[in-house]
Amino acid sequence: MSVEAWTYLIVGITFAIYIYIGYASRVRETAGFYVAGRGVPAVANGAATAADWMSAASFISMAGLISSMGYDGAVYLMGWTGGYVLLALLLAPYLRKYGKYTVPDFIGDRYYSHTARAVAAIATIFISLTYVAGQMRGVGIVFSRFLQVDIATGVIIGVAVVAFFAVLGGMKGITWTQVAQYTVLIIAYLIPAIAIANVLTGNPIPQLAFTFSDLVSRLNQIQVDLGFTEYTKPFQGKPMIDILAITLALMVGTAGLPHVIIRFYTVPDVRSARYSAGWALLFIALLYTTAPALAAFARYNLISTLHGKTLEEVRQIDWVAKWEKTKLLAFVDKDGDGKITVAPGQAFALKGGKPDFNTPDEKSKNEVYIDNDIIVLSTPEVARLAPWVIALVAAGGLAAALSTAAGLLLAMSSAISHDIYYRIFRPNATEAQRLLAGRIVILLAVILAGYFGINPPGFVAQVVAFAFGLAAASLFPAILLGIFDKRMNREGAIAGLLTGLIFTAVMIGMMRAPQIFGAPAPVIPNLWGISAEGIGVIGMILNFVVAYVVSRATPPPPDHIQHLVEDIRIPKGAGQAAEH
Repeated sequence: MSVEAWTYLIVGITFAIYIYIGYASRVRETAGFYVAGRGVPAVANGAATAADWMSAASFISMAGLISSMGYDGAVYLMGWTGGYVLLALLLAPYLRKYGKYTVPDFIGDRYYSHTARAVAAIATIFISLTYVAGQMRGVGIVFSRFLQVDIATGVIIGVAVVAFFAVLGGMKGITWTQVAQYTVLIIAYLIPAIAIANVLTGNPIPQLAFTFSDLVSRLNQIQVDLGFTEYTKPFQGKPMIDILAITLALMVGTAGLPHVIIRFYTVPDVRSARYSAGWALLFIALLYTTAPALAAFARYNLISTLHGKTLEEVRQIDWVAKWEKTKLLAFVDKDGDGKITVAPGQAFALKGGKPDFNTPDEKSKNEVYIDNDIIVLSTPEVARLAPWVIALVAAGGLAAALSTAAGLLLAMSSAISHDIYYRIFRPNATEAQRLLAGRIVILLAVILAGYFGINPPGFVAQVVAFAFGLAAASLFPAILLGIFDKRMNREGAIAGLLTGLIFTAVMIGMMRAPQIFGAPAPVIPNLWGISAEGIGVIGMILNFVVAYVVSRATPPPPDHIQHLVEDIRIPKGAGQAAEH
């Protein structure tokens, strides 16, 4: 069968499984809708958390960025894995002990303020909407290539599937769907990595093939011969301060992600929360230790396949012709010799932050444009693996994108329907009214997510990095201080939240003006050498400073709040602390 036929078959089967699970897990009460009735086993929650957390950025874009950036691209690897450890050890058990549905729920009660709750809910919506845009772009890319439809149509198909199991089953449906999606995505990631490792090095274990073979030294030499710096040489594309800032922003942003934190509310008690964190770390490590190897394999194969070949030769390759149709792969013969040159720099001039395929960039000799987001998806085809493996990778990319999109949609839904509608405006709302509100919000959010998927402000991993920066600058300080500083009051928390969120959102907008607003150039290219992906660190520092100063200049929290904070931190009575 052809790649397309295999893709229809495998994607069709996996989608049928997701839809069946969503239907079988449909709920009629808010506890099931928001926290899956707090009855998910630790292992299942670990797999669901891994799928929720390993988005299209992890599956599709991260290895692509490492492949194109070399050493500097590992910033995403370090930031996201370090952040999960930070979340699992520092915040998750305490938040589970508190026993609320959502992050805004915790912040609203901890800071005894509807205003704090509303600000945290708005931050959650901002973060989730930014994050989900990246997922929908990933869905569109997969469909545009493997189902031969345009990106907009691919996004619409993804929106329809996510809406079905998120609206019907809520967190319960999403959780069990994510367990299935993790299984699909990890198999889809490991099989091609193992096959390519064996072909290139004779060692089928990607991590060992990457570490102990001579492949990386060969790749370094190829890079130098073509005019690049060595693949493993650090700080070539970004200065050290920016690498540090992005790593830190991704770490603390992970620890402040509302859709990941909410997963720890779905288990029965604090002990289960800790175990599910451990399982999730193991499941995540399977993919994250494979990504650097897959990135190097992809870089080596792409250069070997394209450089020095004639345009006619290359365009006769099936996968090249099909990726060219998506506008995510393009060639330009600048020197008129009919051959392709892979070299440093842009193949095309940028217009509004995107390549202008009608205008070659004459400042570089590079004649190939490869979108970072297609590198992993195209790798099995470049390596000439079996059609079913290529189709499996497509299904894995969709599983990664859809699992995270569903979690994000639920986080947005709970922020509006539970934290704003129910907790602030309609505290007397019935179960049926609250469920209806949650489902309506998910439907609206998924439509908005689809728009941003069709019109994204950057690569998948870049868009996701913006979301992490917003989380780092807003929710993380409020959560951390809420657990460990009993003197922190509502005035300090609200002032810090607003400062961090507004500063970071405005700075990302100014630094990414071409991609977001279509401007000819960024208003501010960077701040002290820190890019848009890392600017959340400055927002986080401002949040901490403003929150601390304001809290010390205003009255302390009430005594019962201070006792509550002490109670959360004492490891007793798993899950008994504040279930009231």
